[in-house]
Amino acid sequence: MTAFSATVNPEAMRSAGDRAVAALKLLANPERLLLLCQLSKGPMCVGDLEAQLDIRQPTLSQQLGVLRNEGVVSTRREGKNIIYSVANPDLLEILAVLYRLYCPKDA
Repeated sequence: MTAFSATVNPEAMRSAGDRAVAALKLLANPERLLLLCQLSKGPMCVGDLEAQLDIRQPTLSQQLGVLRNEGVVSTRREGKNIIYSVANPDLLEILAVLYRLYCPKDA
């Protein structure tokens, strides 16, 4: 039994392929991958992300900007802090598979 249909709609497959490639490109950057892995555990502010991941603030801001522009993370303000969270549930599923396959069991 195969997971693929006997008939393939090329337009639908191309569109789905484009979305998959875009998601994989976002995850192909080590800092963005780390950020998304951390945010998959729950919302966090920039200061906490910086402390947890040991990513310098300029790089952190740049990568969060990319994720925000792509609609992958959302933000909300709490006082002086901006809280980031994963906005795309599909990416949470991809991250769960990557975690299961590649992360150390004691992580």
